[in-house]
Amino acid sequence: MKAHVVLALALAALAPGGASAEVVDSSAGGFTVRIVQQIAAAPAEVFRRFVEVGGWWSPQHTFSGDARNLSLEAKPGGCFCEKLPEGGGVRHMVVVNVVPGKTLVLSGALGPLQSLAATGTMTVQFAPDGAATRLTLTYSVAGYLPAGMNTWAAPVDGVLAEQIARLRNSIEKGAAAK
Repeated sequence: MKAHVVLALALAALAPGGASAEVVDSSAGGFTVRIVQQIAAAPAEVFRRFVEVGGWWSPQHTFSGDARNLSLEAKPGGCFCEKLPEGGGVRHMVVVNVVPGKTLVLSGALGPLQSLAATGTMTVQFAPDGAATRLTLTYSVAGYLPAGMNTWAAPVDGVLAEQIARLRNSIEKGAAAK
């Protein structure tokens, strides 16, 4: 098993708070991952904090090494972007649908998927769950890779599970780190 797959599986297993992270579907042409996490805050607050991505995203999963360079405009056509030195930048995803406090849909390829012939759709739903929120993130990726796109399913699942755990920790404990 490749080292990045083992690392991703380990990260997913360590996700705190009863998070459910799974590869829902996987084939040579693409994959779908889903993370479900209960967060002790109202949906409107979880949505607001999700959009403040630079406050909780792992700096290890940025191009700049600094999550504070990330921004997410919660409007149709809005950019999930990252500032780079010397005026450079990265467009990670584009917002295609937003219902504040309920749903955010983004389109694009994250991280190393950008250099592949791949694209994806990420849907994030924020649903009331008693006094908490049930956040459900579904990311479907399609594209071409000689070894098969499914080789990226477990690593992507692990990285996204880590990010949602960091969001939960940021909201519930005041710090994103585990």
